[in-house]
Amino acid sequence: MNAVGATEQTGRGGPALSETFSGFPEEGVEFLLELKRNNNRQWFEANRESFDTFLMQPARSLVVSLGDRLREIAPRVTADPRTNKSIFRIFRDTRFSKDKSPYKTHLGLFCWEGARPKMECPGFYFHLEPPELLLGVGLYMFPKDLIDPYRASVVDPKHGEQLLRALDPILSEKDYALGGKHYKRVPSGSDKDHPSAEYLLYNGLFGGYTVPIPRAIHTSDLPDFCMEHYRRMLPLHRWLVDLAERA
Repeated sequence: MNAVGATEQTGRGGPALSETFSGFPEEGVEFLLELKRNNNRQWFEANRESFDTFLMQPARSLVVSLGDRLREIAPRVTADPRTNKSIFRIFRDTRFSKDKSPYKTHLGLFCWEGARPKMECPGFYFHLEPPELLLGVGLYMFPKDLIDPYRASVVDPKHGEQLLRALDPILSEKDYALGGKHYKRVPSGSDKDHPSAEYLLYNGLFGGYTVPIPRAIHTSDLPDFCMEHYRRMLPLHRWLVDLAERA
């Protein structure tokens, strides 16, 4: 479902969203800090009202506000303010983890662009985990059918040059970082001496900006704060959208 206006979208089990985003209350940040110290179901259920009021309600409004702005630079973006859509579930999947803590201690939001399933699309990520805020753009992990087209694009004269230009705003700023590097050696049959061989070691490609929680988190300025950094990393997003469409 594409992004919709706040007056049209309903939150999970709640009324239609009509308010504009006005910031996360300080209690929302404090909830996440307390959850780190009390990561158990008994504490969470006793404080569920705080979770809903101070985190989930403003998170839904933030998704709508970001969607309105993101459509200016990514017209087909999906910004759906429901849990398991643009708002990641707070519950951890502990089936294959030694850590059996039941809850994530961060708030994660994702607005994506493309016809594939959400996590197979590039998009714009928001990650609030006190004492820091992370803003990201890109594709966390390439789906299996996209990894070969990605590698072909890296070494393609046209698309490879476009990739280098798209990465420059991220690589040239000390406050930004590039992620997704996974392999120790270039794939078999690839030219390890190619000027862009470094990017053949990636199984995902994303840029990130991490900052101590800014004052804007508690104000209506937060969507514009996010957009400033999403715009800087936008060339990477567009390159990845084009890659998925070619594939």
